Amino acid sequence: MGTVPRVPRADQASNGGKAGAPSFEEAIQRLEAIVESMESGDLPLESLLQQFEDGSRLLRSCHERLADAELKIQRLEKDLSGNVVARPFEDDALGTDTGTT
Repeated sequence: MGTVPRVPRADQASNGGKAGAPSFEEAIQRLEAIVESMESGDLPLESLLQQFEDGSRLLRSCHERLADAELKIQRLEKDLSGNVVARPFEDDALGTDTGTT
């Protein structure tokens, strides 16, 4: 059996945003590393559980950051006359057609 890759725990990171929280990009990188180590099949059950817990915390943090970004986009969006208006963030706002023809 090879060596177990060391994946930093979510609560060991520090960032200027939230105290102890990694940046969004760091969280994504750590999630990818956790998935890779869990998929390797070389980890004992206790380590798998710890990795799952850490990944869950990171995932929650990413969801919160995306929700915050969505709110900022809604607040900053302007209409054609230059007035700032809050609009919901929807797929059709990105130019994708979700309707049927």
